[in-house]
Amino acid sequence: MVLYSLWMIRVYYKHPNVHWTDHSPPWFICVSLGLGVFVCFVSCSGHVAAETSNGHCLSCYMFFIFLLIAMEAAITADVFLNRNWEEDFPKDPTGRFESFKNFLRSNFEMCEWIGFVVVAAEGLCMFLSMILRALGPDHGIYCDRDEENMYATVPLLGNQVHQAPPYFADPLLHK
Repeated sequence: MVLYSLWMIRVYYKHPNVHWTDHSPPWFICVSLGLGVFVCFVSCSGHVAAETSNGHCLSCYMFFIFLLIAMEAAITADVFLNRNWEEDFPKDPTGRFESFKNFLRSNFEMCEWIGFVVVAAEGLCMFLSMILRALGPDHGIYCDRDEENMYATVPLLGNQVHQAPPYFADPLLHK
């Protein structure tokens, strides 16, 4: 989405009637770019959360995935339940949004399947992160007394340094 948005900005500014100092890119391009950056951020935080098996990172990742699914559900509900859904979006002076709508209408079945796969993948990611959080290393560390709770001194991201095994020389090779 980020690359597509950058390409759309390039095409927008190459238009003969648009000068780069006069106009900012249309809302559709900016929303696509922002959503692409957000998805990259969520993917990166999910990778960090899965690598460290940290409960806090996994909770933040699940929250971001939930926000993404809720936003998709709200937009989908608006499009399917509101007959005048096009009025909810700002006007696009370039006509690119209109060509995007025509593309979606002409390839509606393919877009349905892509949307289903994306939502299913997001749901699966959220489910797997819940499982990883439930089975993670901080499962069952809650203590009744402060002396027993050493978990408060553990850093947020575990610094696991893997040491290489010591090197041994084979005595039979040196004879």
